[in-house]
Amino acid sequence: MTATRSIRRYSGAVYDLGLHVMWCSKYRRRVLGGSVATRLHELIEQKAAEKGWEIATLEIAPDHVRVFVRHDPKASASYVANQFKGFTSRVLRSEFPHLKSRMPTLWSSSFFVASAGTLSADAMEKYIDTQWERPGSKKQGGDNS
Repeated sequence: MTATRSIRRYSGAVYDLGLHVMWCSKYRRRVLGGSVATRLHELIEQKAAEKGWEIATLEIAPDHVRVFVRHDPKASASYVANQFKGFTSRVLRSEFPHLKSRMPTLWSSSFFVASAGTLSADAMEKYIDTQWERPGSKKQGGDNS
């Protein structure tokens, strides 16, 4: 994944900050397809525009989301991830009632974030593939559809 450098100015600072952010649906349920995926894409772009962030890449899979976002220096990694997760969950669950009836929450409580340049696609795949192996995770059988 390559993105051109984008030097920006903000309140006396010059910066080029980017994050790879990835999060999964609760229980890794495959609910992010079709019109849900289309709307999710719109909502992520909307939140980024509202915050003045730039989406360099955005991938939506049936059970997870990957975003490479350029953000300002005042926004922490957890703030960026939680802005996307909270906003999209609230709107999607109100617009698609089946997302409320199938799961207690839309997103898993965790997320993965790495600063630009420190993460390969292989590392993201490993994170996705091994999330059930981490302490405290509860493996669910199948894809839980």
